[in-house]
Amino acid sequence: MSDRQESYSVHGRGISPGLAEGITFLHRDLFRPLDAPVPINRKDVEQELGHLESSTAQITRDLLKLATRVEKVMDSRLAAVFDAHQMILNDPGLKQELQSEIQGKLVNASSAVKAVFLRWEKRFLLMESQTAQHKGADMRDISNRLSNALDGIKINPLERLPPGCVLVASQLLPSDTVFLSQCSTAAVLLEYGRAMSHAALFTRAMGLPCITGIKDILKNIPAMVPVLVDADKGEIVIRPCEERKKRFQSHLAKRSDAFTAAQELAREPAITLDGTTIAVLANVGTLEDTERAMANGADGVGLYRTEQGYLGRTIPPDTDELLAEMRRTLEPARGKPVCVRLLDVGADKPMPFLKFLAESNPSLGRRGVRLQLAHPTLLETQLRAILSLSGEFNVFILIPMVTLPQDVVTVRETLRRLADERGKGTLPPLGAMIETPAAVLSVKGIAPHVDFLSFGTNDLTQYTFAADRENAAVETYFNDSSDAIFRLLQMVHDDAPQLPSAVCGELAGRAAHVARLLQCGIRTLSVVPPLIPAIKAAVRAVRIE
Repeated sequence: MSDRQESYSVHGRGISPGLAEGITFLHRDLFRPLDAPVPINRKDVEQELGHLESSTAQITRDLLKLATRVEKVMDSRLAAVFDAHQMILNDPGLKQELQSEIQGKLVNASSAVKAVFLRWEKRFLLMESQTAQHKGADMRDISNRLSNALDGIKINPLERLPPGCVLVASQLLPSDTVFLSQCSTAAVLLEYGRAMSHAALFTRAMGLPCITGIKDILKNIPAMVPVLVDADKGEIVIRPCEERKKRFQSHLAKRSDAFTAAQELAREPAITLDGTTIAVLANVGTLEDTERAMANGADGVGLYRTEQGYLGRTIPPDTDELLAEMRRTLEPARGKPVCVRLLDVGADKPMPFLKFLAESNPSLGRRGVRLQLAHPTLLETQLRAILSLSGEFNVFILIPMVTLPQDVVTVRETLRRLADERGKGTLPPLGAMIETPAAVLSVKGIAPHVDFLSFGTNDLTQYTFAADRENAAVETYFNDSSDAIFRLLQMVHDDAPQLPSAVCGELAGRAAHVARLLQCGIRTLSVVPPLIPAIKAAVRAVRIE
């Protein structure tokens, strides 16, 4: 631990923006060590299997409650993390492996859980893909929960965080992050965690400044000292002098005033200084997301992630079930435009009811529209539900992961056929997500078959730079605000100026880049609900020409 008494700074990478000040709280007990296995007698095997079964059932119930709570107060994508944990916990293959560990090695249930989950965690962490890295963290999180339950440990150390503290830790697991909002944590400082990690998603959803990539964090940042956190710059000032503290507090007060002003004008239109109205819409996945979006002044829904209606199911929903889920989720936005994205899953984001072939690089495999076209029934069920929904809502349809004009042609032909079967003459507007360089270069061929375009800048950046956004070895190459990305946006506008264009990736939620997006011809920005007031305020400060 650092024993320096003077003021000094350390630096990292901001993954959730904002400013904060507070007293540091060092959290060292993130991961429990793998103790020596606890042996049992053969006669105790059935008892340990019973303990495993009852604890698994209890943790499953806890995860269900946690997912429901997170969905209500945070974000549907975050709730989906705990839905996935339930699926992993109850996976038949994993259960069999745990039972075999107890029976074959004659160890108690807690020892079996730690050993089996550690093996799986190591397998995932050896892989470079973001999905595998997330699964590694998931395995450790579930292992901690289940082994704690078996060992009778009921308290997570993070449940007792001092209010207003700045949490300092090596890493955060999904379950850990939930306690941060309960304790009014001021900011989070981490050694490990990337831009699209669970920690990043949770802290952004809670509006918590978060800096990661701080080397030897538990040695370089002491406990119980005052710090200033600037996650916009990735800077932490330890033991600031009074003058530095006053300047920071003045900046913080101005930021707070600007936030208040943005909130007061959130329901007003976002009009640039030269009179162009920009639609600021919301990315949603659940009813709670949509309610928050409308409360924050959203002009509509720019991206409705339909995956929530499929999570945790062993069979896909039928048309009526899907329609009911869509109607319920979008009800608060009735009367406003709502853009429904077709199911965007694949081997990198699997669903239990779909059989995926193992792919060496799932991000370059059968995902998005490619999966839809390989499963026509899945596509048709969604389109039928959306056609029914279009009788009640102002619906737009968005096709994910388009790379070729034929992707769009096939979906449009299917939509037309299903509409004809229903005697419906007018089709909802159909759009393509531009997420690959191929789609950018093919936009002249795509344009005649669509009514609008929407840029998924997260994937577009990943595919443009050939850099997995969760691979630390190439993270310096992943830059969604680089000149290269803006040039791609401009190319699309130049080749298809007649089509309305939106951005629904992380880039749309960064106020500093709003002006340049608008100068590239973007007239719709779709962001997570908490960012709507700030992005509207940013639009009002821009002169496009």
